[in-house]
Amino acid sequence: MSAQFDRIDGFDRKILALLQEDARLTNAELAERVHLSASQCSRRRQRLEEEGLIRGYGAILDRERLGWSLVNVVTVTLATHNRDNARRFAELVERLPEVQEAHALTGEMDYILKVVTRDLRSLSDFVNDVLLPHESVQHVKTAIVLQTLKETGALPL
Repeated sequence: MSAQFDRIDGFDRKILALLQEDARLTNAELAERVHLSASQCSRRRQRLEEEGLIRGYGAILDRERLGWSLVNVVTVTLATHNRDNARRFAELVERLPEVQEAHALTGEMDYILKVVTRDLRSLSDFVNDVLLPHESVQHVKTAIVLQTLKETGALPL
């Protein structure tokens, strides 16, 4: 465990866990659930934000209702393995709103991406018109997710 996580106490952990479930909770609602005063809760929340343990707040949107029906796992092998090529690929990924997650890997593939697309045609366009022509990319493999068994950003506090 990191040293920063070791410095937070049970109240902080409860606050973090509750905010993961519902970031709209007010300080008064948080205080009631963790058994602190609203002012103590407010100070703790502010400290957790300032220390970077809470990086931000956002809405969880319904991907399918908004028309992004396909989730795709895309693995990428770089054309050459050097710092400049990795930087160029990272810059490309940063500009692509379809890419929800991107991870550098050890082993056979260099990167794995979680990509949402509206349909098969848009997946094909994404791979053939965006990824493959990019100078940093040598090889791309795609897999379409058939069923999502679990999807969460929540940490096990």
